[in-house]
Amino acid sequence: MVVTAKQLRLRTSQVLKKVQRVGSLTVTFRGKPVAKLSALNGTTATEPEKDPAIGMWADREDMKDVDGWLRKIRKPRYLR
Repeated sequence: MVVTAKQLRLRTSQVLKKVQRVGSLTVTFRGKPVAKLSALNGTTATEPEKDPAIGMWADREDMKDVDGWLRKIRKPRYLR
């Protein structure tokens, strides 16, 4: 994960909470990486495959074609 120096300055508590969740963050200044923040308790990033939300709709038949499904639900908004 990457945060800018400005985000770190303005939202320090949110950035630190994210470091605790993710494990480490890279801080950039003017688009270039300058520092790396890492959690002290040894927290490492969780593997996405182990997240219970990943694949929760895998067995839904109406969502097999994601692009088609999105077009179908968005279509009414753009026909006005």
